[in-house]
Amino acid sequence: MKIALIQQHATWDRDANRERGLKAAREAAAQGAQIIAFAELAFDRFYPQVPATLENLNQAETIPGPTTDAFTKLAAELGVVIVLNIFEKGDTGATFDSSPVIDTDGTILGITRMVHITEYEFFHEQGYYAPGDQGAPVYETKFGKLGVAICYDRHYPEFMRALAVKGADIVFIPQAGSVGEWPEGLYEAEMRVTAFHNGYFTALCNRVGQEENLNFAGESFVCAPNGEVLARAGEGTDEILYCDIDLAEVAKSNARTLFMRDRRPELYSDWLGVPKP
Repeated sequence: MKIALIQQHATWDRDANRERGLKAAREAAAQGAQIIAFAELAFDRFYPQVPATLENLNQAETIPGPTTDAFTKLAAELGVVIVLNIFEKGDTGATFDSSPVIDTDGTILGITRMVHITEYEFFHEQGYYAPGDQGAPVYETKFGKLGVAICYDRHYPEFMRALAVKGADIVFIPQAGSVGEWPEGLYEAEMRVTAFHNGYFTALCNRVGQEENLNFAGESFVCAPNGEVLARAGEGTDEILYCDIDLAEVAKSNARTLFMRDRRPELYSDWLGVPKP
C-alpha cells in the first residue's frame, strides 16, 4: 500500500490553500497513493502563534463544511482515504483542532479532536481549542485501521497506546512543528519509539514555511512498527512524501506478538493515579 503526506505552506487565502491541497491530492492518487494525509491546519495560517482574537476564532468552519465537502467529493471520485486537519466550529459553538477521516466512498467516518491543549509562547492553543470530546477513535477504512494523534497528543503515551489497544495499523500525526523547536532528532525519535512500543506505522505530516512568528520545518516522515524510518521529506520544502508500507508487518511486530500480550492493565490505574469509580 502507498501512503502520501502532503507537506505544503499556507497563506492567508484559505480557498487558494485548499485548491493547492486538492491538486496535490489528485497528484498523489495518480502516483498510486491510497491514503493521503495533511498537516495540522493545512489550509490556514497557524492561528495559535498569536493569542486568540475574535477575527481568528471566526475562521473556524463546520464539519461538514466547505473544506470537507471538497475533499469528500474528491475521495469518492478517486477512491482514496483522506485524513484532513482543520479549525472546526462544533455544534455548540466550541472550536476544536480536528481531523475528519474520509473513506473511499466519500463518507466522513468520524472526527478526531485534539485532547491535550497547550499554552506557551507562539502556541496559544488554549484560547482557540476546547479539549477534544471524541476520545481516541480508530477508523476502519478500506485500506486498514487508522488512528490520528493531532500534534500535542503525540507526546502522551496513554493516547498513543489507546490507539494500539483499539487495533490501529497506522497512526497519522498532523503536526505544526517549527525549526529548532526540539533538540535535533527528538521528535523523530519519539515517533520511532511510539511505533515500536505499539506495533503500528506512524506517519507524521508537518507544516512547512515561514509565518508571522514561526518557521515550520517540514521534514515529514514515516516509521515502521519496528521503529525504522522508511521515508523522510525535506526541510522547508513543499512536497508530497510517498511511502510504500506493508500492513502485514503490524501483526509480526514485537509489540503485537509480545508487548501487548504481556500487558498488565489491572495495575495501571493505581500507578497513574486514576480515580477509582
